[in-house]
Amino acid sequence: MTRPRPPHRHPPTGPVLLGVLLVGFLLLPVAALLLRGLTPALLPTLISPVVLDALSVSLLTTTLTLLLTLLLVTPVAWLLARYDFPGKAVLDTLLDLPIVLPPVVAGLGLLLAFGRQGLLGPPLALAGIQLPFTTAAVVLAQLFVSAPYYLRAAKAGFSAVDPDVEAAASIDGASRRAVFRHVTWPLAFPFLLEGLILTWARALGEFGATILFAGSLQGRTRTVTLAIYAALESDLGPALILSAVMVLLAFGLLLAVRVLSRWRPTIGRSTFPGAPGERFM
Repeated sequence: MTRPRPPHRHPPTGPVLLGVLLVGFLLLPVAALLLRGLTPALLPTLISPVVLDALSVSLLTTTLTLLLTLLLVTPVAWLLARYDFPGKAVLDTLLDLPIVLPPVVAGLGLLLAFGRQGLLGPPLALAGIQLPFTTAAVVLAQLFVSAPYYLRAAKAGFSAVDPDVEAAASIDGASRRAVFRHVTWPLAFPFLLEGLILTWARALGEFGATILFAGSLQGRTRTVTLAIYAALESDLGPALILSAVMVLLAFGLLLAVRVLSRWRPTIGRSTFPGAPGERFM
């Protein structure tokens, strides 16, 4: 019988040096942004009209993007996680496509689909709807590039729910809607919340598709990332401060995702309403 190898007490020097080099390379730009951006001018800059407009546009559009993502993507993720049908692999790949598309290509595609001369441009014009260079265009751009992140997390969450738990709830008299509401949704919720955080972060940081499809109009379509780009052309101070704020926000979001990832395995079936043995009304 072969004895297991004892664990190494000291890591090899080569990987450690490469790791230090990589960490230094990744953290140096972040540290530079924080050192230059977190200055006494932070608060006055954040309450300036230009920055407040950008923050309000970003908050409004990303909130709408999250709501649309929940409404449109959740049922699709559930279907993809639970059912097999012809063309499923192709559909799954197409829905993931925005993740790997360059943002500028995504913006051009949105223009060709919803612009005045696009595929749906004439019907939308007849209905009195104009999407390009409006706040709605910002939401569509964010939805296009960020929704696949929630889709992937939601599929993993719904796939992780034990079908026997749902079957037990059905035997207890629960309808399909009640099973989803009281069993499937709570058990998959940590995955869904993680996906929503990633979706919001991606929507907040969206730039290429937004500037091409929605433009950069202060108070209407200029989000935080577009405000940073605009400030680089005139005043570096606000750009540095907004960049530092984005770094802190990104760190907080990633930390939240890590915490959720650690929390997922601790969830038990009896933690939520509708666990086996409980009656549904």
